[in-house]
Amino acid sequence: MLVVELTAIFTTVLCGLPGQPVPTFIAVQIALWLWFTVLFANFAEALAEGRGKARADSLRAGTQGLFARRRLHNGTFETVPAASLRKGEIVRVEVGELIPGDGEIIEGIAAVNEAAITGESAPVIRESGGDRSAVTGNTRVVSDWLLVRISVNPGESTLDRMIALVEGAKRQKTPNEVALDILLIGLTLIFLLVVVTLQPFAIYSGGALPLVFLVALLVTLIPTTIGGLLSAIGIAGMDRLVRLNVIAKSGRAVEAAGDVHVLLLDKTGTITFGNRRCSALYAAPGVSGKELAEGALLASLADDTPEGKSIVEYLRGLHPMDEPERSSVTAIPFSAETRLSGRIFRKGAVDALLAFVGMQRREMPAVLSREIDKIAQSGGTPLLVCADGKLLGAIHLKDVVKPGIRERFAELRQLGIRTVMVTGDNPLTAAAIAAEAGVDDVIAEATPEKKLARIRAEQADGKMVAMCGDGANDAPALAQADVGMAMNDGTSAAREAANLVDLDSDPTKLLDVVQVGKELLVTRGALTTFSIANDVAKYFAILPALFTSIYPQLGVLNVMHLQSPQSAILSAIVFNALIIIALVPLALRGVRVEAVDAASLLRRNLLIYGVGGLVAPFIGIKLIDLLLTSLGLA
Repeated sequence: MLVVELTAIFTTVLCGLPGQPVPTFIAVQIALWLWFTVLFANFAEALAEGRGKARADSLRAGTQGLFARRRLHNGTFETVPAASLRKGEIVRVEVGELIPGDGEIIEGIAAVNEAAITGESAPVIRESGGDRSAVTGNTRVVSDWLLVRISVNPGESTLDRMIALVEGAKRQKTPNEVALDILLIGLTLIFLLVVVTLQPFAIYSGGALPLVFLVALLVTLIPTTIGGLLSAIGIAGMDRLVRLNVIAKSGRAVEAAGDVHVLLLDKTGTITFGNRRCSALYAAPGVSGKELAEGALLASLADDTPEGKSIVEYLRGLHPMDEPERSSVTAIPFSAETRLSGRIFRKGAVDALLAFVGMQRREMPAVLSREIDKIAQSGGTPLLVCADGKLLGAIHLKDVVKPGIRERFAELRQLGIRTVMVTGDNPLTAAAIAAEAGVDDVIAEATPEKKLARIRAEQADGKMVAMCGDGANDAPALAQADVGMAMNDGTSAAREAANLVDLDSDPTKLLDVVQVGKELLVTRGALTTFSIANDVAKYFAILPALFTSIYPQLGVLNVMHLQSPQSAILSAIVFNALIIIALVPLALRGVRVEAVDAASLLRRNLLIYGVGGLVAPFIGIKLIDLLLTSLGLA
């Protein structure tokens, strides 16, 4: 846009010089519309940045005036501003206080409210050791106390990165943006050379072109449309990422997500719910389904584990039953045994429950034994239920695949992305879940070494790989992957190795990140195609009208029948400014990426934005020409 600003200044100066061949009111209009073009381009970027300003201000407000208790070498604590904390320093955070910065818990366990970062109001447990020891600055301790080792210097925290990202003030250009900038500069130089050579041709033919017209013609031909929208597209893409509660350490990671060929996804929590759920009941011979359901329900009422709750939920929908009051049910701690009116209901693992009822596996009814074998072979977990020592039947617990995940994988497959499920399960169980989820490949009995080897093998074949993880053992693979997304509640090692951090700690978010990356690339490509097609169309629309007085033979090419050279130039300048405003909503919203192959997507975009870019100037300039002429402005 620097060229447009310089031409606007130059045209404004020409308006004040006497003896110009162009009427002053025409020159003034051209100068005004050149300034409007600069204004509209800056407006697009400002609008994109403004969408994140409110959130940035609210985040920044939470850190102002924040103090911390820093531990000294002698073990005592001093109160210091949170902004002065450095990496490696240790602070103590009591109940009700805000954690002053990103860090690692070295002592203590507490419930932490992370609503300021994730938007989730329910507190989460954070404790020293393990994979849940990382904490984020500006989150509040709601119980107990924590001793935290600060892991970042001022200006490098998750909160600081989020503020910088939504404001866009320090956003560095990605390699693709730099390459596009070079292309736009090249096109600008080419059109500059074209415009400079027009005057010698006109003089040679005994005519002359006004300098104001040549300057305006240059602006209409250079790719001002994409030049004015390029920053807005990038900032809007980052804004969509922030709304997903994902922090990118660089724009390059987001673009890489749009070019991903292979997705490595953990089974637990990503493809499946993570907790086994009840999916079926199998009654023993001589036992009715209702009797088994009652026994399973009563054995699970006081079971607060996710599995126990899923059994109760399943049975309430299967058989409406009169449930006893919880006060009349006595649960034996750390067991699934329940006493009710002198009766004992129990559920448990096959071997444990058979031992409880004093039965050998070979003594079990053959029908029930076969069902248990089928459950195990399908990757599920069988439980047995008994009442007063009598075997009632079996419960089928399975790792339930999330609804809609199979359809999402099908969409990714149509986009040319392969999905690989990573799990520690044995190959038989892994294969059963992989078939149900519809993934393309599976890594069973996965180890960190297996993950790393698979990523390197895919990259050696020229593929770009994305994966997510949260543990310290995931760090090498996250660092190796082209797109590595770490969970915010994971270890510091994982967060440091990854180039994306999900504040919600939702592994399925990786699929949304890939979608955002693709939308960003497709939007930039579509609007670049439209802009270049626009420039080509304007060249052939304006030049015949401009040169008709010098070369009358060109009149046959003036298909739009523009009224005069000055109306042609003025109409083109107006169209050039207004088209930027017209495309701002598309730049901010992004071009929707449908689940089709790359060739079909390319054909669709060429048809819509390529052909549309060629046709739009002819229609738009003609309509503006008629309007200006009717108003007596041209």
